[in-house]
Amino acid sequence: MINVHLTGTGCCLPEHVLTNHDLESIVDTSDEWIRRRTGICERRIARDIENETTARLGARAALKALAMAGVQPKEIDTIVVGTVTADRQFPSAACMIQKELQITDAAAYDVSAGCSGFIFALETASNAIRVNGVRNVLVIGVERLSSILNWQDRNTCVLLGDGAGAILLQAESAPGGVLTTNIRSDGGRWDLLYAEYGPSSEPPIANMAPAKPFFLKMEGNRLFKHAVNCLSKIAIMALEKSGLTLDDISIVIPHQANMRIIRAVADKLQIDMQRFYVNLEKYGNTSSASIPIALDEANRNGLIQPGDNVLLISFGAGLTWGSALIKWTCQQDK
Repeated sequence: MINVHLTGTGCCLPEHVLTNHDLESIVDTSDEWIRRRTGICERRIARDIENETTARLGARAALKALAMAGVQPKEIDTIVVGTVTADRQFPSAACMIQKELQITDAAAYDVSAGCSGFIFALETASNAIRVNGVRNVLVIGVERLSSILNWQDRNTCVLLGDGAGAILLQAESAPGGVLTTNIRSDGGRWDLLYAEYGPSSEPPIANMAPAKPFFLKMEGNRLFKHAVNCLSKIAIMALEKSGLTLDDISIVIPHQANMRIIRAVADKLQIDMQRFYVNLEKYGNTSSASIPIALDEANRNGLIQPGDNVLLISFGAGLTWGSALIKWTCQQDK
């Protein structure tokens, strides 16, 4: 029997830090207002002068995951990338990351599912291993959300940041690894979170990459309730499909959207917040990159050990939501 094992993690964050106090000079907001409503203190902003394109951020995260697993880029069969901010309309971010990694003979493609992009990519990659005989798959979540922000909208520009996270999935016969993945969508509620044409001007303090010809719009209050309900339901679905209970879960890594959402999900599931890994205060909402960034941090900080059951849950534009349950087997000193 072929099982899908996660054997390496990696992340890459831009150098430039944009604090809540910096944002006070851009829009009518305050550090206290942002912290109280979101839990965010600062975020990272990608800059062209640092060569922090979507492709380069994704490739750097991937190289760290490969190094942890002891695998060379030439051994990769497939690259699946969750993103909504590729450097170009086409080719895909995955193909441009493939070029950065100097891989010439592998499938490479993007998955667009908003903030759930990484979980959707993870399911796609897992199925490729189980069904198509693929052996080594890079799964990457990467975003440069600063390029689609309306810097005049204080309800959205304070939330988002840039970054990349990556994992390596490998086919192995040993038990463990990815136990279950679950993805859902509701296109009837697309208008709660979407892209609109007509970007605002770039504030000088951001010093970021050129803006895309559209920006993010969000109905925050309506979105909150759906996010909490969908995240809770998809978590329970993962448990039911794997035959586990909440007591069996060692750590929950949620999409890092808003601290109020994460707390509400914890309350609804009746899980102690100490079992949730949260780094939202440092990076803000990095969309499809948020879960793999948090997963890499938790792994490298020794918070996940072999044998642990790790629950990943996400919610994003579409609307989309998803979960994955992993029996941890990753060894950092491999």
